[in-house]
Amino acid sequence: MAQKTIRLGYIDMEYILENVPEYQEASKQLDNRVQEWKAEAEVKMRKVDDMKTRLDNERALLTKELIEEREGEISYMEQQAIEYQQNRFGPNGDYMIQKKQLVRPIQDQVFTAVQQIAENRNLDFVFDRTADIGMIYADQQYDVSETVLRTIKRTANREQLENRSEIKEFEQEENRTVEQDREITEREEQAEEKKSEREALIEQRRNERDSLKAVRQNEFEERRAKILAERERKKDSILRSREKKNDTIN
Repeated sequence: MAQKTIRLGYIDMEYILENVPEYQEASKQLDNRVQEWKAEAEVKMRKVDDMKTRLDNERALLTKELIEEREGEISYMEQQAIEYQQNRFGPNGDYMIQKKQLVRPIQDQVFTAVQQIAENRNLDFVFDRTADIGMIYADQQYDVSETVLRTIKRTANREQLENRSEIKEFEQEENRTVEQDREITEREEQAEEKKSEREALIEQRRNERDSLKAVRQNEFEERRAKILAERERKKDSILRSREKKNDTIN
């Protein structure tokens, strides 16, 4: 990996969007909607300003109670206007939501195309020069997320290292490549899978034994019940015979 030349590519998402007719048509519709929202927001704020102006002009003629009532009404209308602006143009407002919905289908097409082109041209990374995040494609062989995770876990146990052999083993683990980490992870997963299979087989056999034991126990209980019933029947028969004999003698 150290000797391999890394191949890069980049796209201009804004240029792509500007040249997709479907996006441009939908973008125009959204722009028209935005202009309507702006006009409505201006109407609301202008109404608040008019109410403030009228109150200032009439303040000297109003009682304290009327002034407070008018001020409360103005405050309420102003809050409503601000909330309207936030609902339309805030970070989670209608404009941002619809903008994302508008761009998402094109982005999905771009990401699919980028992945195909990167694989065909053996590109390792592809960036979007107009995006804040930047990278939109990366060859999986450069993903060191698992290595970072393993390092964090090992670092948490660093203070527990007590002898040279443990320290040496720790250093060897830190120097492993992504491929080696992946192979080890796969082996561990396979071992865990086999362990789960063994445990499942043991549990199955245990259930079978328990089931067989239960069947035998039921059979034993049935036989025992029959024997007791037969004994009770014979006992009753003997008692009836004795009673009949005594009646004859008497």
